[in-house]
Amino acid sequence: MKDIEEREDLERLLWKFYETAMADEEIGHHFKDLNLDKHIPVITDFWEKVLFGRPVYFNSPLIPHIHLHEKAPLLPEHFGRWLEIFYSTIDEFFSGEVADEAKMRSAFIARNMSSRLNGAFMQA
Repeated sequence: MKDIEEREDLERLLWKFYETAMADEEIGHHFKDLNLDKHIPVITDFWEKVLFGRPVYFNSPLIPHIHLHEKAPLLPEHFGRWLEIFYSTIDEFFSGEVADEAKMRSAFIARNMSSRLNGAFMQA
């Protein structure tokens, strides 16, 4: 299996991830109003910046999550399920240093978001 190497790899990963997450019984309700055609380019920019250091994302990822949290609480277990789906999607398509970095960074992001929204750290 190849590693995550370019934007197209991120797009493939993220499309599959969101299709799976949106259908998930535990967290799918958080994505019910999400327009993937608009969201995928933005979240791809985010991951392109995180993993490749490219200056393409300039927003705060916390702000949209605050709004989601206000509609329906994003609980620590929701972030845990998000990670499970994200990891399994990475493993389905990719293997290597950048794939491992994506998992490490996603765990940090999930713990940080959960802490900021819920005031407590989630279990890894």
